[in-house]
Amino acid sequence: MRWVEVLALGGALVASAQQPPVVSELANPGRPSVSSPATLTPVGYLQFQTGYLGAADSPDLSSQSSINEVLNFSVTPRVELLVSAQPYAHSRVESQLTNEAGGVSLGIQGVIHHGQAAKPTIAVSYFHQIYGGYAPDLDIGSSTNNILILASADVKGFHYDANVFFNEVVKDPVRRAQFGQSLSISHPLGKSFSLTGEIWHFSQPFLQSHAVGTLWALSYSVRNNLVVDGGFNRGLTSTSTQWEAFVGFTYLLPYKIRLR
Repeated sequence: MRWVEVLALGGALVASAQQPPVVSELANPGRPSVSSPATLTPVGYLQFQTGYLGAADSPDLSSQSSINEVLNFSVTPRVELLVSAQPYAHSRVESQLTNEAGGVSLGIQGVIHHGQAAKPTIAVSYFHQIYGGYAPDLDIGSSTNNILILASADVKGFHYDANVFFNEVVKDPVRRAQFGQSLSISHPLGKSFSLTGEIWHFSQPFLQSHAVGTLWALSYSVRNNLVVDGGFNRGLTSTSTQWEAFVGFTYLLPYKIRLR
């Protein structure tokens, strides 16, 4: 009887997966680009951004495979709460292999100006690292404190996200300022596909150098609340991670969370 109950439960889960709730709200992916959107996720809906990243030839490591997660939850049309984490990273430093967790950061993003069409939405966000982790960092490193200025708009069929970064990076006991800029431009391909191209730059204060790269990705909207993506990033300087490949998805939980 237990096996019958298990099979019945499995069938019910499959049936519910095949008939997902109808969701009118749209997912708002911040991945896979370095740039994040100034616009927020729908109020009251929890959004998951999950991805796998494979990287090779970075300044401090030979290769790394990692899982990355970002949670978004907007409490008002102007305020969004975020959690960013790297729960697992498999790294090769010369001939040594490690399996460690990366850092965890908490963030908040606020919209200063709601734009429309070509008039950009402007926002500011702040992240603070609450757990540093032990996984080696890639070319950009990981920041203890991070402030972003974000702008997003749609111009003649193209969507852009532009970010300016002001980071604090730490190599105990030394603290340094890091500056970065990114510009991501996407364009729809038919009804469900979208192509994204990006250029980004970060200073590397401890290496006294700069990391620069270009990213290309293809996204597919399975339905309103589910977007899958894949692509690659190519480093353009000697201290950049030379190759990165990634796949992932953005999923907006189809149930509104009542705050009252």
